[in-house]
Amino acid sequence: MNSLKEIAKETKAASFELSISSTEDRNKVLDKVSQLLSERIADIVSANQIDYESGKTSGLNDQMLDRLLLTPERIEGMATDVQTIKSLNDPIGEIIEQKTLENGIELKKVRVPLGVLGSIYESRPNVTIDIASLAIKSGNAALLRGGKESVNSNIVLTQILKDALSNAGLPESAVGLITDPDRSIVDEMLGLDEYIDLLVPRGGAGLIKHVYETASMPVVAGGIGVCHAFIDENADPRKVIPIVINSKTQRPTVCNALDTVLVHKNADKLMIQNMISELLDHQVEVRADEQILQHITLDNSLIKAASEDDWGTEFLSLVISIKTVDSLQEALEHIKTHGSGHTEAILSEDKPSQDTFTRTIDAAAVFVNASTRFTDGSQFGLGAEVGISTQKFHARGPIGLKELTSYKWIGIGNGQVRP
Repeated sequence: MNSLKEIAKETKAASFELSISSTEDRNKVLDKVSQLLSERIADIVSANQIDYESGKTSGLNDQMLDRLLLTPERIEGMATDVQTIKSLNDPIGEIIEQKTLENGIELKKVRVPLGVLGSIYESRPNVTIDIASLAIKSGNAALLRGGKESVNSNIVLTQILKDALSNAGLPESAVGLITDPDRSIVDEMLGLDEYIDLLVPRGGAGLIKHVYETASMPVVAGGIGVCHAFIDENADPRKVIPIVINSKTQRPTVCNALDTVLVHKNADKLMIQNMISELLDHQVEVRADEQILQHITLDNSLIKAASEDDWGTEFLSLVISIKTVDSLQEALEHIKTHGSGHTEAILSEDKPSQDTFTRTIDAAAVFVNASTRFTDGSQFGLGAEVGISTQKFHARGPIGLKELTSYKWIGIGNGQVRP
């Protein structure tokens, strides 16, 4: 087995070849990746089953097991996602800015690859394909360290990527996989700024905090998502209930799922009761404040009194907290205190309130009368994403192709010298 440094060195060398490769060659790679995913479903499922059974034996919870599982349907979905990435416009070579200086030099600001994209992630093997495909499309190499839970799945998926690169005449070392389960390897990787140009961790708050504190290279993190929806006093019940149900129940284990509903004290009481009733029908545990509990007539063991700890918690499960607020301003203050800067929504028919909310909220994505689940690279038309960043530097929100690039200045002269 090659050492981490050897793998990183090979990936860096391959990144130079990838950076000058043609759009056609990179698209050829992605075509082949999509094809091989479909052709090798049996191999992928077999390897994934080893990981899944091992995960069950080691006590992974249902949410983690769901993230780990690759079914034939999910694999076909991955193949489709790769085709979507292939169909996106190639950002490399795009002229961002162009002007002629007074001395006659033609100056262009041109989009270029970053180099090597490093990623540390946990149990989702589909992330291996997502990140590598986005890296390849944007002319970058990828150095990946998946969780030990998905190592067998990742080995099979990485071989597909390597075979596709080789088929297009590009170096298969442009995608490197670190399989050593030793946690110390993470810290070693975080010190490889000589080889890794940008690191994107995907995982829990503990992993992301450790990466921020330890990494020697720039980091863009897929942050935690404590997502709120504020129901204004004039909110439309025909919009509110479907949006809340979709935001919470469609996929509760992901970072853009709804965690807390803030209800204006004058909001329609029947609407709130019907909303809670539908949440209960979807087996959602409802943790409500005293004012909410006083106004509902539902008797269900899933209804509980909220505690202070329920504000600012990313549940990642079928649990939601509901709090009454006196005003839009109180809702804004609550989100400012407890939000994570991921996704926030206002459900309101009042344009001034909508404008105040979107202008004031400091988050990567802010929605008006729409589900929080839309914060997603594919939903934004970016293809898949490397992650969803909650920071402000370099990338914010879904990290798509353009966020995986830098730029350089090219000046075309005719003998000019600086006076």
